Amino acid sequence: MSRSTDIFDPETRSEIMRRVRSSDTRPERIVRSLAHRLGYRFRLGRRDLPGSPDLTFPGRGKVIFVHGCFWHQHDCARGRRPLPKQNADYWRKKLSRNQQRDRQTLKSLRKLGWKTLIVWECETKQGNWPRLAQKLNRFLAASSKR
Repeated sequence: MSRSTDIFDPETRSEIMRRVRSSDTRPERIVRSLAHRLGYRFRLGRRDLPGSPDLTFPGRGKVIFVHGCFWHQHDCARGRRPLPKQNADYWRKKLSRNQQRDRQTLKSLRKLGWKTLIVWECETKQGNWPRLAQKLNRFLAASSKR
């Protein structure tokens, strides 16, 4: 019998996992706030576009995704965290599917004429906000032909 390394009982772990959000996360709210302060207006979660981008700028032909570093396997300390030991094969496959889906989504959006930007969770930490605002402004201010 394998012993779980989880410090929480199954009911507590289930409650924690239920609280993990897929939209309106803190990093998303930070990116929205910065974009708004820079004077840009956008739409949220367009389900008619591949991948349902977090922010859509229809007049500019641009979209922004805000990705969690672990879930989308960013090359930062948070994204390189070790996989959970419990059910490691499941986690390896899941994270690989996430990356594959991300590549396909970006490819589909490019074919439709959209320009894309990925903002990583680690870029939304408070000390990084000036740099993130610059990144957003560079992406959004650049002309786009759609």
